[in-house]
Amino acid sequence: MSEPTSSGDDAPVDRTQFDREYGIERQVGDPELHEPVLIVMLTGWIDAAGAAAAAADQLARACESSPILSFDDDMYIDYRARRPTMELRDGLNTNLDWATIEMRAGRSPGGRDVLFLVGPEPDMAWRRFGRAVSTLAVEFGVRQMVALGAYPFAAPHTRPARLSVSSPSPDVLASVSFARRSVDVPAGMAGVLEHALHARKIPAIGIWAQVPHYISAMEYPAASVALLDGVDEVTGISIDALGLRAEVDTQRARLDRMFAEKPENEAMLRQLEELHDLAPSQEDGEVVEELELRSGDEIAAEIQEFFKDQP
Repeated sequence: MSEPTSSGDDAPVDRTQFDREYGIERQVGDPELHEPVLIVMLTGWIDAAGAAAAAADQLARACESSPILSFDDDMYIDYRARRPTMELRDGLNTNLDWATIEMRAGRSPGGRDVLFLVGPEPDMAWRRFGRAVSTLAVEFGVRQMVALGAYPFAAPHTRPARLSVSSPSPDVLASVSFARRSVDVPAGMAGVLEHALHARKIPAIGIWAQVPHYISAMEYPAASVALLDGVDEVTGISIDALGLRAEVDTQRARLDRMFAEKPENEAMLRQLEELHDLAPSQEDGEVVEELELRSGDEIAAEIQEFFKDQP
């Protein structure tokens, strides 16, 4: 495996110096990796229904991943915003659970090496973190980066969760079938990493699942399954996730029953279906504003109450 290279050029740098400068602590000195895919799922930014976290967890489990390195908490995490959890047992302070960013390595069921960048999104030193991750990606021979996310949208649960895409590379965009949006929004760390790896000539893409706005505060396995299918399309990494896929049908049936009992909600659902079935070029904010949609919070509260009474 090659030594780390500097972020400014491809001249080798001393690994010990690099690790000290960027706050890297290695659990495995030289992991055996062959052209791995890097999956990024950093919590703290947009992940409606926790769909991306659930998809990444399924992938990490299927790939039997284990930690190979972690990042210095004090360099990247603001613990006033992400306080450690103190475990009290009968007044005894037994442990402090600190949020940590780590990189894990595993192998897919099909034999593809996979790296996972997981943990909380850094609170500070974003450019430094981007240089660190992109340099590690070069060191480990990463051939592709895929970031996962999910956002609330005026979409019906009666349709498959739609995926959208982000990438700094027109070539990468041309290679996938996902929807493309034009919007100015605050960036997450995954967007920064897209540019950092693209600058090192590593194809980088963000895959985003749309989650119905009225269920975005609950689990939504359909979006997680869509993300897994998106990863399969982009990378060829396929996992069964049979339990998660079974949950899609179960939740769909329960939601259908709930909407059938509320005529006003069923009318809204029909509007959402009409919107979803429009051509992608018509699927924009102006069309959404023309529909009289009920509050997602209001419907979510009703769904919560409905599910409490279900077996």
